Amino acid sequence: MDPGNDTGTSQFLLMGFSEEPELQPLIFGLFLSMYLITVFGNLLIILAVSSDSRLHTPMYFFLANLSFVDICFTSTTIPKMLVNIQTQNKIITYEDCITQIYFFILFAVMDVFLLSVMAYDRFVAICHPLHYTIIMNPQLCGLLVLVSWIMCVLNSLLQSLMMLRLSFCTQVEIPHFFCELNEMLQLACSDTFLNNVVMYLAAVLLGGGPFAGILYSYSKIVSSIRGIASAKGKFKTFSTCASHLSVVCLFYCTMLGVYLSSAATQSSHSSATASVMYTVVTPMLNPFIYSLRNRDIKSALKRILKGFSFWGEGLLSVFYALSWNFLPIST
Repeated sequence: MDPGNDTGTSQFLLMGFSEEPELQPLIFGLFLSMYLITVFGNLLIILAVSSDSRLHTPMYFFLANLSFVDICFTSTTIPKMLVNIQTQNKIITYEDCITQIYFFILFAVMDVFLLSVMAYDRFVAICHPLHYTIIMNPQLCGLLVLVSWIMCVLNSLLQSLMMLRLSFCTQVEIPHFFCELNEMLQLACSDTFLNNVVMYLAAVLLGGGPFAGILYSYSKIVSSIRGIASAKGKFKTFSTCASHLSVVCLFYCTMLGVYLSSAATQSSHSSATASVMYTVVTPMLNPFIYSLRNRDIKSALKRILKGFSFWGEGLLSVFYALSWNFLPIST
């Protein structure tokens, strides 16, 4: 087929999870709840870190950045899906699809970079505790985040520009709840060899590289912990990186599960369902993982919630006072 005849495609259809009308309210309520929990939970982490001076450390600085990226990550896909369900309209324009691909890749890769940077922070804290404040100074922390953003932006820009060279057949249906890069490449009518090369090369360099760094950091951490004499000391040292290790395992295991499930079943709908784990569930669970086993985060969150309660009670008192003044006086 001549790709030059198929450049007129201006919109796609996001097929989502199911076409059954009776399931749409359930899917809408489920994803709306998960999205609100994700946004609220990660916002609380950001507020806790920014408002408590005791949390102004490299570890919590990276955690606040991770929470911000998780909010943006889920906001790239879920709101559009909720709007489509509510309006019963599966259409997404070509421009919106390319934009969604750009931001999805940007925040997904940024998640990977931040997890690797946080692993390096734990490596320095455990393996070089006496030089921790010197090595992990504010300038280095800011530089690590800035370089991560620059690399992610350039990668996303390259992937999006590579998509612009492709042409698509008319009435293209995407068997997913968002414009996923691999699914889009499979639907293209033109040659995608160069796109696949760039996609897999970026996955190896920007995905495998940080993962190798995480494995190296934790191999050194385990070696250092084994050198501690007391069991209590080992447990206390390991507990400082337990939350991060849990998030790393959750993120990478779910991504690996998506890849294996899609490769085994060869079903796009199964892949879409499995991808919910790392696009929605993981960002939603991250605040709980970091807050449940962290005393500093717990105490900061308690102060924030008390503040909300105080302002809520104050606003409620004002509301009652205004309501009383405007009520008609019986004679």
